Amino acid sequence: MPVSSRILTVAVAVAAAVLGLAAASFLLRPPTIEIKSGTLLQQPRQLPEFALTRDNGQPYTLASLHGHWTLFFPGFITCPDVCPTTLAFLKTLTTKLSAEGQKLDVAFVSVDPERDTPERLASYVHYFNPEFIGVTAKEPELARFAQLLGIAYSKVPSKDGKTYTMDHTAALILVDPQGRIAAYFTPPHQLDVMSADLVAVMKGKQ
Repeated sequence: MPVSSRILTVAVAVAAAVLGLAAASFLLRPPTIEIKSGTLLQQPRQLPEFALTRDNGQPYTLASLHGHWTLFFPGFITCPDVCPTTLAFLKTLTTKLSAEGQKLDVAFVSVDPERDTPERLASYVHYFNPEFIGVTAKEPELARFAQLLGIAYSKVPSKDGKTYTMDHTAALILVDPQGRIAAYFTPPHQLDVMSADLVAVMKGKQ
């Protein structure tokens, strides 16, 4: 075989091998997950250690997140509308997910630790679902944890200065079984759309 023919044969073989590897890489690549009701982080963000207190008085730390999916929702007990409405929605959402074989824990993060004691948190969240949990912390740990999740909150005094309310982020934050932030879901929340998104994310990341 002439030298030029051998060179051409080798070149074709190399090109075929490269194309084969590229095709295999494409076929083995995990499918891209897209969601409609929020923002999915293509690179989940690992949470560092933190120290909160659960509604039963027990510590709630990074280890508490391992092995299951958790949806965090920031709020406060005396919130007049957004918090109870969202928790009622989450009750329906988790029931729907459970019927589809998907377990999702819900953690209500109180941004009002002065008034929302663990005992009050337990009574409040269990009214919506006995499996929901409430967590909080004293400052500055609460502010640190809120920053980790991307939560903003602030105290708003009443006009007479005798009481106050809280402004806070209304987003829902999904954390995966490795303790990494996986997605953010922003209102308004639609049951069927968000349920389908969560199933896709949880199944796709298993």
